Amino acid sequence: MWRLLVRSCSSSSSRQHKQQQQRLAAAVGSRCYTIGGTTEGGSQKKHEELQARLPPFVPKPEPVTIVHKQGMELLHDPWYNKGKWSMVPTVSSTAFPHSERERMGVRGLLPPRTTTLQLQEDRIMAAYKHGVVLVKPEDVATGGVTSEMARKWKVLQDLQNRNETLFYKLLLDNFAEMAPIIYTPTVGWVCSNYHNLYRRPRGMFFSSYDKDHMAAMVYNWPQDDVHAIVVTDGSRILGLGDLGINGMGIPCGKLDLYSAAAGFHPSKVLPCVIDVGTNNAALRADPLYCGLDQPRITGPAYYELVDEFVNAVMARWPNAVLQFEDFQMAHALTLLQRYRDHHLVFNDDIQGTAAVALAGLYGGLRVLGKPQEALAEQRIVCVGAGSAGMGVVRQIAAGMVKRGGLTPEAAASKFWVLDAQGLVTQYRPGLPGYVSRFARPTSCSVAEEGDGLLDVVRKVRPTVLLGLAGAGKLFTTEVLSAMGQHCERPIIFPMSNPTSKMECTSQEAISVTGGRCVFASGSPQPSVELDGKTYVAGQANNLYIFPGLALGAHIGKTKIVTDNMLMAAAEILPQLISDKDVAAGLVYPSLEDIRLLSAEIAAAVIKTAAADGHVCDEAAAAVAAGHVQLLDWVRGHMFTPTYSSLAYLPPGIKE
Repeated sequence: MWRLLVRSCSSSSSRQHKQQQQRLAAAVGSRCYTIGGTTEGGSQKKHEELQARLPPFVPKPEPVTIVHKQGMELLHDPWYNKGKWSMVPTVSSTAFPHSERERMGVRGLLPPRTTTLQLQEDRIMAAYKHGVVLVKPEDVATGGVTSEMARKWKVLQDLQNRNETLFYKLLLDNFAEMAPIIYTPTVGWVCSNYHNLYRRPRGMFFSSYDKDHMAAMVYNWPQDDVHAIVVTDGSRILGLGDLGINGMGIPCGKLDLYSAAAGFHPSKVLPCVIDVGTNNAALRADPLYCGLDQPRITGPAYYELVDEFVNAVMARWPNAVLQFEDFQMAHALTLLQRYRDHHLVFNDDIQGTAAVALAGLYGGLRVLGKPQEALAEQRIVCVGAGSAGMGVVRQIAAGMVKRGGLTPEAAASKFWVLDAQGLVTQYRPGLPGYVSRFARPTSCSVAEEGDGLLDVVRKVRPTVLLGLAGAGKLFTTEVLSAMGQHCERPIIFPMSNPTSKMECTSQEAISVTGGRCVFASGSPQPSVELDGKTYVAGQANNLYIFPGLALGAHIGKTKIVTDNMLMAAAEILPQLISDKDVAAGLVYPSLEDIRLLSAEIAAAVIKTAAADGHVCDEAAAAVAAGHVQLLDWVRGHMFTPTYSSLAYLPPGIKE
């Protein structure tokens, strides 16, 4: 209410002033009163009415707890932490409101969705009374993980939360046995249940809510010297589809392999997820889901968000290697091309898969007693024309050019690529550029546009069959039989992950071909007994390539990851297969000494980068000293899990 205060004048000689006062009072009406006079409007009455409606004031100080901790130190304190710290999962988020996260330096250290104390209590009571409801490990949608594998994962996860040194010592000493528990295929089950399994903050969570704040929030991470970052947006987790923020299990598992296989120090790796929403309606409706309750952001807004993330992490940690993982095909190749010439970036789904596939073919040729140059003689059918499939095709074609002396056009003519519509030819309108190069020419009379896989195999008579479609059992008994009929030792690689998305099993391929095929799969497969002979199934696992590739790129300070570096990794790996394993038909070396494999790959990567002028002076000197000295230099950068003597220094000293 407007109130005009007019001071009365007591002087009898101020007649003009009184007249002015009267005119003002008349203009304002009942809203005017005089101080020192008797005029008063209706404001006092309205004030009394308002007072009557208001409840009486009761002194009640708002409770505030004073803390002397911020960031990760706060989250590690069970008294002040408001999130999930329990041997039994509580709720899938945290009760820190967003404003408090900013004040306490925990923005980005927790999933974006907030919750309440009551919901946390309800979740604990449900677990107390009925246990935690998880997707069953045997559910084929999670990749055929068994209950025993899930149990082992929980044992290792609990150990990692208590004693990381012992965890990595155990993983390193039992790598071949435990790698499938830490990563594929068990990680598929972990991601499916992440919102129920999440117990403690690990890594950083970026979301569309954090737009324009990422450059500052990265400083909430306590480590100033990060060597490796793995990031996903959760849009294509293995073959399981859009899992949103649940995809965080992928970077965590991947970096465990970085530390065990290549010796990256566990305190200097950073798993990240970029939450742009999810189109998985069931997850969004789950009150325990950690991520944003919104559909996925698309278009320019999506790329602006990823740009901001890349700029933020690379500004704070410019020497870190940044690996993109499990981004949907619509974005994966675009993002790789967008950043690879500016930062130490690679995409394992595209480049790692391609390098390990080429290495497997070189290993297969070695099993057949042929040199790497014989790659140019192969006829290759590839099922899957997505970013991963075409990345494999491009890498193999590059090997044909380098080792076989073919022209790029001649190399492309060695491939028959199929997608969901069948054989891809130049008749097909609207082909992406990365596919059109390998589309069969319109003049091709052997196979036609849209031909199915069985028809293509019968007409083309390929020597190599690759599966990268992620669509399940495409390598039927008829297809496998046709491969064995026209080729004495066909190379068959069903490379899709997880197990439920594989094109065929080891049992199917080896049995149908009578044990004559050279076999490797994307997910681990059991050995096969046939006619009194044991056939060991190889695994085309990216972990052969990416740890050593990342290590060489990081310690060599190569600034970028080039195609030549990837080719060097693919060429050296089959040379590391023992003669015994070659005789057994294995196309990849044993994982028992994974550190040796990673060191050799890192050394090969550094040598190639040095030849191209992309390494630091220290790495160049190690290369010049010779291979043995280079390997020693590489191993000198590897973390070894062991107990050392501890000494106390006050905070701020040598931190």
